[in-house]
Amino acid sequence: MTTFSDIGRRVIRAEIDGLTQLEATLDGAFDAAVERLLAVTGRVIVTGMGKSGHIGRKVAATLASTGTPAHFVHPAEASHGDLGMMAKGDAILVLSNSGETPELADVLAHAKRFGIPLIGVASRPGSTLLRQADIALVLPDMGEACGTGIVPSTSTTMTLALGDALAIALMEHRQFTPENFRDFHPGGKLGARLSKVSDLMHTGDAIPMVHAGTPMTEALIEISRKGFGVAAVCDDDGALLGIITDGDLRRNMLGLLDRKAGDVMTADPQTIAPDELAETAVGQMNSRKITCLFVTPMTGPRRILGLLHIHDCLRAGLG
Repeated sequence: MTTFSDIGRRVIRAEIDGLTQLEATLDGAFDAAVERLLAVTGRVIVTGMGKSGHIGRKVAATLASTGTPAHFVHPAEASHGDLGMMAKGDAILVLSNSGETPELADVLAHAKRFGIPLIGVASRPGSTLLRQADIALVLPDMGEACGTGIVPSTSTTMTLALGDALAIALMEHRQFTPENFRDFHPGGKLGARLSKVSDLMHTGDAIPMVHAGTPMTEALIEISRKGFGVAAVCDDDGALLGIITDGDLRRNMLGLLDRKAGDVMTADPQTIAPDELAETAVGQMNSRKITCLFVTPMTGPRRILGLLHIHDCLRAGLG
């Protein structure tokens, strides 16, 4: 008896087979498509109808978030004014499994009329779309995973993978960095993971800081006033000498109020550079079982630039 899991595995195998065939058929046309998209001085316009349109929206979003300006235009809306979104300097990426989608006719005509490069993606080499396209990317004709050929499944999976392949090829050629990626993803978990220490750290008067010769009576007031449970001990030039924590206070309880900050501090504490990822700082704090890190330059004098607390990282979605 066939189980639901059996059906699921059959569908996944069919889509894997489609991706395997797609990989094997990538050729010079793919290289030409990437070169054409690299030459775009405007935007990449992605369009498609039905399920191809849903895939097209994702492809456009992936391109835009990885350094290739792009947006999606619905082909039906294009026929009612949105053709004006396509201009010289752009390139059009058209997705259609059959290559005969009637709603795409006006897009094809507009591309020809204004000399806008057109890259077509379809599974039929002789289709209208691929015959009209400047560059034709042919999907393997694998049939759909449903077995009846009526449910877009293998075809949409291959189209999505091809779109990802184009976007990442463009991204790698442009040497798009995680820092660039963060510029387009400031919110959510991705933005948090790519936040730098400098984005989250406390600076200026918020930093609890005393000099080595400061009496502990004054150091305790500074620790209490700033509210982080620690204080940095610095020299006259603002360079970090040590740190006073709750543990230091407990270890020096006897005669504490008669001592100087430099007598109580733990020398040469762990620090982090402002350009490090905040996620790296969280790892350091977790491994050392501490709640904060003072921020100093990576090289040169350890001038105190800021303080990063674990609570700042947790509020940003890290940890």
